[in-house]
Amino acid sequence: MTDVGCDASVSRILMVTGVVAGGVGRHVEQLTRSLVELGHQVVVACPPVVAARFGLVDAGAEHIPLEIGSRPLPQRDRRSVATLREAMSDVDVVHAHGVRAGALSVLAREGARPALVVTTHNAAPEGRLAAVVHRNLDRVVCRGADLVLGVSEDLSEVARDRGARDVGSAVVPAAHPEPTRSRAEVRRELRLEDGTPLVVAVGRLAPQKGFDRLLDALVAADTAPGEALLVIAGDGPQAAALQRRIDRAGLPVRLLGHRPDVPDLLAAADVAVSSARWEGQPVWLQEALAVGAPIVATDVGGTRQVLDGAGLLVPGDDPEALGAALSAVLRDEVLRDDLRARALRRATELPTAADAAEAALTAYRRALSGAQTRDVD
Repeated sequence: MTDVGCDASVSRILMVTGVVAGGVGRHVEQLTRSLVELGHQVVVACPPVVAARFGLVDAGAEHIPLEIGSRPLPQRDRRSVATLREAMSDVDVVHAHGVRAGALSVLAREGARPALVVTTHNAAPEGRLAAVVHRNLDRVVCRGADLVLGVSEDLSEVARDRGARDVGSAVVPAAHPEPTRSRAEVRRELRLEDGTPLVVAVGRLAPQKGFDRLLDALVAADTAPGEALLVIAGDGPQAAALQRRIDRAGLPVRLLGHRPDVPDLLAAADVAVSSARWEGQPVWLQEALAVGAPIVATDVGGTRQVLDGAGLLVPGDDPEALGAALSAVLRDEVLRDDLRARALRRATELPTAADAAEAALTAYRRALSGAQTRDVD
């Protein structure tokens, strides 16, 4: 093993994750790449589709195929625990991402070694059964991990309430995309007439992102249809239901599906809007800051932490307030210019990939110290 530029106590790291969406996957990829560049050996245990989608082997990691599904399956989960137990035999630190990966890692670990860090990336999902499963997995994580890192302060507080031994804040590196097309080119593709404002939202079409509330906000907004076009980049299980509602009400909204050119859309936006019911440290809002998009967002989860005054925040459960904020920004050019300037300024203050890697290494040393203390006891 090489120890060039690294602390020998954390020279070999096992990352564990299940099937993840873009933000979490990009975080794992960036962290893996940065740690490898610092001279650490990184092994990633995850589904093959995740390793391929996020280029984890290209980032310098060794890949161990591991199936972690979205719901418990005893036979599969026993195999996953056995795979993890074997993978843990020659690593210094395990860093699991998400409560399901974290809980399986807790079950796989024998004794106090290796040190176990778990980053919680999401709040409990909607739906009674899913929420109960998530809560129980979270309790397993809090009782078994050496250190729990929350991507937002509310998640850290939940970990403390559930008895986690040690709790910290996860550092997620900012995304700084480079648009590849001009504003005019994007508007032509969208067939926007001159002067028609463009509102952009990004995210999986699922309840957590609150796109149903965004449609409520459009209905409530003091903005006549045709004054602005809202485009939503993303796909997911609510696509058909949202499209039916858009068609019935004749709303000026287009569902674009998955888009690889989100930075282009955001750079062309007159307003970027987040209607989420909960967010951690949303990568797409970091991208919006980087291109200077004026932002209106619900004040939920880690959104306030990411924006830090660079956007207009409204309560998470008030579509009328969201609609009023959108109308105000669309109609006030001075306000838009101010929000653009604040966005660009905030983008320069967000953590880099190097910051995130150093924070992770500090967390690993902290977890190692805690694990060694318990081992002596």
